[in-house]
Amino acid sequence: MHHGIVGSRSPRPAGRSRPADFVVLALAASAALFVPTAASARSAAVGGVDATAAIAPEAGRGSDIAWISGGQGEAAYRLIDLLATSDIDGIDSRQFNVRALQRSIRRATGDPDQARAADRQLSQAFVRYVTALRALPPSKEWTIVDRGAVPDAAPALALLRDAAADGSLADFVATMPWMHENYSGLRRALLDAERRGDRTTAARLKLNLDRVRLLPGAGAQRYVLVNTAAQRLYMVENGKVVDWMRVVVGKATMPTPMMAALIRYAAVNPYWNVPADLTAERIAPNAVKEGMGYLKKQGYVVLSDWTSDATVVDPSTVDWKAVADGKVQIRVRQNPGPFNAMGRMKFMFPNNAGVYLHDTPNKDLLLEEARLFSGGCVRLEDAPRLAKWLYGHSLVVTKGMKPEQHVDLDRPVPVYLAYLTAVPSGEQTVFYDDIYAQDQPRLAQAEVAAR
Repeated sequence: MHHGIVGSRSPRPAGRSRPADFVVLALAASAALFVPTAASARSAAVGGVDATAAIAPEAGRGSDIAWISGGQGEAAYRLIDLLATSDIDGIDSRQFNVRALQRSIRRATGDPDQARAADRQLSQAFVRYVTALRALPPSKEWTIVDRGAVPDAAPALALLRDAAADGSLADFVATMPWMHENYSGLRRALLDAERRGDRTTAARLKLNLDRVRLLPGAGAQRYVLVNTAAQRLYMVENGKVVDWMRVVVGKATMPTPMMAALIRYAAVNPYWNVPADLTAERIAPNAVKEGMGYLKKQGYVVLSDWTSDATVVDPSTVDWKAVADGKVQIRVRQNPGPFNAMGRMKFMFPNNAGVYLHDTPNKDLLLEEARLFSGGCVRLEDAPRLAKWLYGHSLVVTKGMKPEQHVDLDRPVPVYLAYLTAVPSGEQTVFYDDIYAQDQPRLAQAEVAAR
């Protein structure tokens, strides 16, 4: 499924890659992108936030960002490039009045007062753009389980101070650290694909740009990101990947959903409450074939119902053929042990889909190139390693430990199950197979439009 893997322990994404021919719009060519508009930038409110009002407390001493007066001309033009092409983000670029900003920059040459005025106008446009970008709704593919997993937009003045404190304002604008680290690379690749008239690639990049929009920016402290398309999990601290591992995700008929949630606790030495459809698919046929000895060996117990006070049922009284055929549904639970599908621990972010991260005894499946075997949950290559990162210490399963021991996190950690079929990697874009056929309808539309 994937090609061009960069080392077995490399944090770089793996997959079929092609040069993205990233383009940074040249300063001399910037004027060709400027769109004339009658819209004023003086106090437009975007996403319910008045950008001009947000900067008002700074009026007595000027802008926090010295775009022109501080010799940051390159940064100013990079910002203008962002504003002029903001339609690609889903923002109406006319609101920024780019031509007025250009005129302010030209008037600033050799005039300190005009330079400070230009600084202020550029800062207001910057805040308006960032505020609008962070206010855009995420892709409808996301299921938001916990609102606490949705990053808050940084206050306008905080963004200005971050930019002013950054060693290179031009790099700050180019890398867009108020967004997830993949956003700026996907955006540049999308601009280039549109410039080349490659509608299919552009459509795929746009899908992924919309998906990435929900993810945290560089200021986020810690979170877990699972890219189901790549079948990899990443541990992120302060915007940097500090560790990663392979994972098994849902098969094509039972895909792992896109989900934003909070990991709240781990269940150590867990039970596995088998979903009814998996009981019919995986357990009942073996019970029919091998008899009750199979159930005992694997640690399966039949329970009367799905309540907390369910009682044990004699498995020999169950019509296992009817269960396998889907005519009867029963509750089966697997006790902790060497065959338990949850392994030694599972990491819980309670949700209606019954999806979580968990250990697995079937480590051989993690060696497969395409790791699409689960019923929707995410099986981990090294669950104890993830536990140590989450908790700061190991979670140990001891002999005789009671089943299903819950260990709460002092502070819940965001987890994002994302379907990213295009990921920037250096000056290339890595494209992953559309394993769940979620991209296909949009790509088909792009193909029709290209004819």
